[in-house]
Amino acid sequence: MRTQNLGYPRIGSRRELKKACERFWAGDSSIEELLLAGKQIRKENWKIQQDAGIDLIPCNDFSFYDHVLDTNLMVGNIPPRFLPLVQKKKKSFPSLYFAMARGYQKDSSDITALEMTKWFDTNYHYLVPEFYRNQTFSFVSTDIVNGFLEAKAQGINAKPVILGPVSYLLLGKEKESGFHRLELLDGLLPVYAGILNHLQCIGATYIQLDEPCLVLDLNEKERQAYMKAYRYLAENCRGFKLLLATYFGELGDNLPLAVSLPIDVLHIDLVRGKNQLDAVLMQMPDTMSLSLGVVDGRNIWKNDYTSSLELIDTAIRKLGEERIWIAPSCSLLHSPCDLDSELNEISLPGKVKQWMAFSKQKLNETVTLSGLCNPRFSEKEKALLFAENKKVMETRRSSTLIHDQTVQARIASIKETDVERALPFKERKSLQAAGLNLPVLPTTTIGSFPQTKEIREVRAKYRKGFIPEKDYTEQIKAAIRHNIEVQEKIGLDVLVHGEPERNDMVEYFGEQLSGFAFTQNGWVQSYGSRCVKPPVIYGDVSRPKSMTTDWISYAQSLTGKPVKGMLTGPITILQWSFVRDDQPRSTTALQIALAIREEVADLERAGIKIIQVDEPAIREGLPLLRKDRKEYLDWAVKTFRLSVSCAQSQTQIHTHMCYSEFNDIITSIAAMDADVITIETSRSQMELLDAFINYKYPNDIGPGVYDIHSPRIPSVAEMETLLNKVLELIPGHQLWVNPDCGLKTRDWEEVIPSLKNMVQAAANVRNGNHPF
Repeated sequence: MRTQNLGYPRIGSRRELKKACERFWAGDSSIEELLLAGKQIRKENWKIQQDAGIDLIPCNDFSFYDHVLDTNLMVGNIPPRFLPLVQKKKKSFPSLYFAMARGYQKDSSDITALEMTKWFDTNYHYLVPEFYRNQTFSFVSTDIVNGFLEAKAQGINAKPVILGPVSYLLLGKEKESGFHRLELLDGLLPVYAGILNHLQCIGATYIQLDEPCLVLDLNEKERQAYMKAYRYLAENCRGFKLLLATYFGELGDNLPLAVSLPIDVLHIDLVRGKNQLDAVLMQMPDTMSLSLGVVDGRNIWKNDYTSSLELIDTAIRKLGEERIWIAPSCSLLHSPCDLDSELNEISLPGKVKQWMAFSKQKLNETVTLSGLCNPRFSEKEKALLFAENKKVMETRRSSTLIHDQTVQARIASIKETDVERALPFKERKSLQAAGLNLPVLPTTTIGSFPQTKEIREVRAKYRKGFIPEKDYTEQIKAAIRHNIEVQEKIGLDVLVHGEPERNDMVEYFGEQLSGFAFTQNGWVQSYGSRCVKPPVIYGDVSRPKSMTTDWISYAQSLTGKPVKGMLTGPITILQWSFVRDDQPRSTTALQIALAIREEVADLERAGIKIIQVDEPAIREGLPLLRKDRKEYLDWAVKTFRLSVSCAQSQTQIHTHMCYSEFNDIITSIAAMDADVITIETSRSQMELLDAFINYKYPNDIGPGVYDIHSPRIPSVAEMETLLNKVLELIPGHQLWVNPDCGLKTRDWEEVIPSLKNMVQAAANVRNGNHPF
C-alpha cells in the first residue's frame, strides 16, 4: 500500500516563515533573504516526510501567505486595482503578492487588500479570489514548476498539489453583476491543462488536485462544472496519474459524481466522514484507487490503530491491497509541527502528552498503519506496535484527569430559564441608554491594542520567573494606563483595557480553566504570518477563580467613560482549541459556557456596565452540509445565551464576529440576543452587512469601518463614505462605529491615526444631515 501526505505545515518548525515575512515587511531584510527562508522550510519539510517513509510527498503546499492567493498568481487572476503595481515594478513578487494580501499604501498609491474569510470550517483564513465578467487567465507565476524542480533536485518523489479549478472558482466572488463565476471555467481549464502538462514534462508522475467543495451541498450547475472540468483535463492531459483530494467531510450526495470523474485516485476523509466508506466502496470503479484519510489532520490526538485498521481492512477486502493508499485526512497545515519539541511538563503533563501526535508523528502513524497491513514490519514488530497503541488508548479512556463529577452535575442541572435574559431587548435598551448616556453612533474598538515587543517581553519574563509578580502587575497596569490615556485623547466613547496581559484570546482563558493543557511550540497558521497556539482541552472544564475582573476593574478606575469587560465566548474557545474527542463537542461547549457565565457575574458585581463576549468562530463551527446545521446552531446559540443570560438588564452585552458569511446563520445570530454585535465588513465594502439588512436585524450593530489586517491607514473620507452607505440602510440609533477586529497585530503608528480618523468620521456623520 502506498502512503501519501496531502500537505505539511508551511510555517516552519520554529515559525521561521512568520519571522522572515515580518522582517521583510519591516524593511529589515531583502527579498533574497525571504526567498531563502522559504527554501529552507521546504527543504526541512521534505526531509521530515522522506525520513518518515512517506511514498508520495507534496510540493507546492508551501506558501508565503496563502495557497489560494498563490493560485490567483498562478493563473494570472490579478484584480484591476493591482495592475499599476505590475506596470511599475519589474520585480513584482513582493509588491504585488503582498499588496493583494495586505493592501498597499505608498508611492502615492492606496490599494485595498483582497477580502479574507475562513477556509471551510477551520480557523485558517484564505484570500477570496475576485472574478469579473469575460476575464481571461494565463500561466503567470511559475512557482509550482520551480518548487517541483527544487524537490526533484533534492531526490524527493514530489507530488505537486494544486487547488482544483472548480473549487477555485466556487471559493471566489463575482465583483460585478450579471454573470456567475462558473461561466469562467471554459477560459480557466486550458491554463490548468497547460500547467499539468508542463509538470508532466518535467517529471511529475502524480499530481494532486484539491476539490474540497465536493463535500458541500452542490446544485446541478456546480456538478456539471465538475464533469466538464475533469473530462476536459482527461482529454487534454497525458502521462501522469491524477489524484483528486476531498476532505473536511463526507461526499454524501456528491459521491456518484466523484466516482464518475475520470481520475486515477480518489482521496476521502475518514475522520470527519468516517461513515462514508461502505458507500464509497460500493460505487468505486475498477480503474480507480482509493486513498483513505484515516489519520486526523486537524486534531492532536493519537490515532486509534484498532479503529483505523478496521476501516483499512474493510477497504482491502473490497478493492485489494494494491488499490488502497493510506494518508492523513487532510493537509497537516492545521496541525502543529512536532510533539518532540514539547518539553514543559508543567503546561503539558506527560500523562496528557502521551495521548497526542503532531504533524511529524502523524506521518509516522500513516506509515505504521500501512506497515501493519503488509510485510513492512515483522509479526513481532506489528504485535508490539499494536499493543503499545492499545495501551495508550485504554490509559486515556480510564484516566482520572478527564472526568469531574461536579462539572457533570452542573451540566445536568441547566434549566431553560438559565438561557433567557430577564427582559426583551427593547426594554433592556432603554435601561442601558439611561445608564450609559452614549451619543448616537458611539465609537469603540473590538478589544485588544498593539502587543508591543516590550509587553511580550514582560509576559515572557514573568512566565519564566525572571521578574516577581509585583513588578509584572505594575508593568501591566502601566500598559493599561497608557491604553486608557490614548483612547481618551482620541475621543472614543466606550473604552477597553487593551489586553496587555493576554498572550491570545483563547489561550489566556484556557490557562485559567481546569481541563486545559498548553504547548510551547504547538503553533498553527491562522493567516499570513499570524500563528496561533491552540490550547488542548483534555478533560472536564471549570473555572477555579476569576480570570479578568482585577484588570478590567483597574482600567475602569482610571476613567469616567465605560470600559468593556472583554471575554472570549464558549464556542470560540471550543473552535480555537484542540478539543477532546471522547464526548460530544456540545457538552464541552456547555462546560466552557458555565465558566464564562461565572466571569460575567463577577464583572457585573465589580461595576462593569458593558461586557463583550466574543464569538468570531460561531460561523466557523457551522457544519458544511445544510442537513447538519440546525442541530449545531441550536446548541451553539444555547451555549452563548447560557454564558451571558445571568447579566442584569442594565448591563449591555456585546459580541463580535469576523471574516464570515452571515446569510445562512442570521436567524441564529438574532437568537443569541446580544445587545450589540460588531462585525467585520470593511474588506467586503459592507457586503457582509446585507444579511443583517435583509433580515431587519433588531438589535444594535457595529459594522467594521476599517480593515485591521492591513497596515493601511484609512482616511476620514473613506470611513465617512462607509458610514453614510450604512445609514442609507440601517437606522442611526442602531449603529456603532468600530474597527473590524482587535488591534493586537498592528503598530501604534498605524492604530492612533486610524482611530483618530474613525472618531472624526463618526463626528462628521453625526453632525451631518442624517435624521437620528
